[in-house]
Amino acid sequence: MTFKTLDDLTDITGKRVLVRVDLNVPVKDGKVTDATRIERVVPTIRELSEKGAKVILLAHFGRPKGEPVADMSLSFIAPAVEDILDHRVAFAADCISEKAATAIAAMNNGDVLLLENTRFHKGEEKNDPDFIKALAANGDIYVNDAFSAAHRAHASTEGLAQVLPAYAGRTMQAELEALEKGLGNPKRPVVAIVGGAKVSTKIDLLMNLVKKVDALVIGGGMANTFIAARGTNVGKSLCEHDLADTAKKIMIEAASAGCAIVLPVDGVVAREFKAGADNETVDIDAIPADAMVLDVGPKSIAAVNEWVSKAETLVWNGPLGAFEIAPFDKATVAVAKHAAARTKSGALISVAGGGDTVSAMNHAGVADDLTYVSTAGGAFLEWMEGKPLPGVDILNQAK
Repeated sequence: MTFKTLDDLTDITGKRVLVRVDLNVPVKDGKVTDATRIERVVPTIRELSEKGAKVILLAHFGRPKGEPVADMSLSFIAPAVEDILDHRVAFAADCISEKAATAIAAMNNGDVLLLENTRFHKGEEKNDPDFIKALAANGDIYVNDAFSAAHRAHASTEGLAQVLPAYAGRTMQAELEALEKGLGNPKRPVVAIVGGAKVSTKIDLLMNLVKKVDALVIGGGMANTFIAARGTNVGKSLCEHDLADTAKKIMIEAASAGCAIVLPVDGVVAREFKAGADNETVDIDAIPADAMVLDVGPKSIAAVNEWVSKAETLVWNGPLGAFEIAPFDKATVAVAKHAAARTKSGALISVAGGGDTVSAMNHAGVADDLTYVSTAGGAFLEWMEGKPLPGVDILNQAK
């Protein structure tokens, strides 16, 4: 990887550094309910501030469609950033114009300023040259620390790197280094675990992975589609029967690439989808007609853990069952704990992310024990799908 990092920034005292961060965090009643994404960008903000830079934060929040929307203002987020950073964070009511310029002019070295939601301007998502120019006027240096927005070619994620000296922040750097270990240049054998509800949302992902990994474990609701495609009755389980041919094609591609497809051999079934529902474990070819599979069973857990034990690299996206409802979290928790133990022992590189995966790893209590857990949703998935990420590619090209 050829991108520049903060290690390449030497004397930045007094320099205006535009830092693209991800502050698109959940908020309820005006309060941040999960500050993980804020916590991830603190090291970059703190390092730049301590080096005497004027740190100017750029971020989006929600989807205001190019117009100011009161309840999508970053003014609600500024206090949370200030608390976690333990440093005063000023706020400007626009990301360009006189409001931004005045606030920036008042900054001292080491100060931190959060500018208003970049998506309040139509030029942001259009990557408009005039809007890029207006943003760039506020800074001398550009730092991208928002991998989770790197799949978008927007003004603040890609455009600024075309016109300002561009660097990866510490979170971006850590993410890219982890992903390189995961699929870019991994230690083999590589095992991927992909779960979640629907095959339809992950066709590109599965097609890409079978060409890159040694074994692909398929769990969650999407496993039912593969099982049904083989002619097995899945009862009332979530299943996309119309994608049987797609599932067969993926299995054929896997066989051609020498990738083992690992499907459940048993399942935990229930007649209703609720916490504590009566359930039983059955072989996968004995699912009752009036029941639905909500988790994989103990034989399947053992088979997945056997693959994890063989692996030197594990890439994980999506839970194995309905982990948010007990007792259908057992498989996800058991495999996550096994992966965490192998990671802690130094035997496994484990990279997890996308969708519900962060919640699942937190639920299993292993988020801090894996090699890397990505908080990026769409960007992580598009990376797994092998698609280009404009916000990353431009860093590689940046002078």
